[in-house]
Amino acid sequence: MKVLVANLGSTSFKYRLFDMSDERQIARGGIERIGAAESPCFVEIGGQRREETAPVPDHAEAVRRCLAQLTDPESGCMKSADEVSAIGFKAVHGGSVSGVQRVTSEVLDAMEEMNGVAPAHNPPYINAMRLLHDKLPEIPLVAAFETDFHQTIPARNRYYAIPYQWADEGLVRRWGFHGASHRYIAVRTAELLGRNDLRVISCHLGGSSSLAAIRNGQSVANSLGMSPQSGLPHNNRVGDFDPFALPVIMKRTGKSLEEILDDLACKSGLLGLSGVSGDVRDVSDAAEQGNERAQLALDVFAGAVRQYLGAYLVELGGADGIVFTGGIGENRASLRTEVCQGLEELGIALDADKNASARGEAPIHAESSRTQIWIIPTNEELIVARQVRDLLGG
Repeated sequence: MKVLVANLGSTSFKYRLFDMSDERQIARGGIERIGAAESPCFVEIGGQRREETAPVPDHAEAVRRCLAQLTDPESGCMKSADEVSAIGFKAVHGGSVSGVQRVTSEVLDAMEEMNGVAPAHNPPYINAMRLLHDKLPEIPLVAAFETDFHQTIPARNRYYAIPYQWADEGLVRRWGFHGASHRYIAVRTAELLGRNDLRVISCHLGGSSSLAAIRNGQSVANSLGMSPQSGLPHNNRVGDFDPFALPVIMKRTGKSLEEILDDLACKSGLLGLSGVSGDVRDVSDAAEQGNERAQLALDVFAGAVRQYLGAYLVELGGADGIVFTGGIGENRASLRTEVCQGLEELGIALDADKNASARGEAPIHAESSRTQIWIIPTNEELIVARQVRDLLGG
């Protein structure tokens, strides 16, 4: 059984192809600037990469082009596109619809209801799914929702202290996201430590960031709440924020609520604080050159990670493992140092040399540390492929 896992943007299509008989990734590729006169395309099969440009008017044509690349008689990895059993999507928010679902009009309608909560994520997925459903009806489409892993979060960690009707009828609650990544960390940590009864704090730190508290392989808390704009500061999204500041900002700036929400969703986070960039690499470079706002952005980010880490240590009654993943978590040794600084009394101690030299999957805790600390590159696409296989009975 072969599963194509798609990662969509409004003008991009990236994919990985898995052979689920042995869970092997056999190809990856992508197309940028969909809808432009010329769209850069690439495909990588067996370590060989090919690049080209071509007009790609929409996501359906992007899928057709990727299937043509994968079935090329000279360089492809399949004899026919019929070998693709399904296309899986790492869908973000379906409100009351969660889990792993065949894409239907009802599922798309449920996602559309949450567009205001996930404005950067849901609309491009919905548009592409509808297009693919209409133009490529022969290929099953499956949505694996990011909220699925967090359905085990207990009510005390899920509800806001708001009028109950808002949660019951308006779906205003802590849904949690990055579910595929945190699920992978839960599974992989159990494999590495040889136990299923673990208390793990998964730190997914990247352009979008969150922490999850995991007990016995199940999520019991996630820093992301009603929307992907909440929790930790993100590259350009605000994170946790006091809603009572909104009327103050509206009065002082003269902006509408919609304009301010757009600022909070697109011009805040590391970008807003630093004034430099939403990319932590650029912000770190600026901080090293003495930019005080850039350093402030890094300090606020690390401080937010430590706050949730502390809360989840209490929630779990300690931790058997702390895992760093995502682009920042895997590659920024200085950030890992700052997060774990001064936690030796809690049994959490980094090995400075291991932390500085670690590449890929690696333990970075000191011998004296009661809690193991790991870097584990996540594999969200593999999780989605597994979910698609399980749904379709592969």
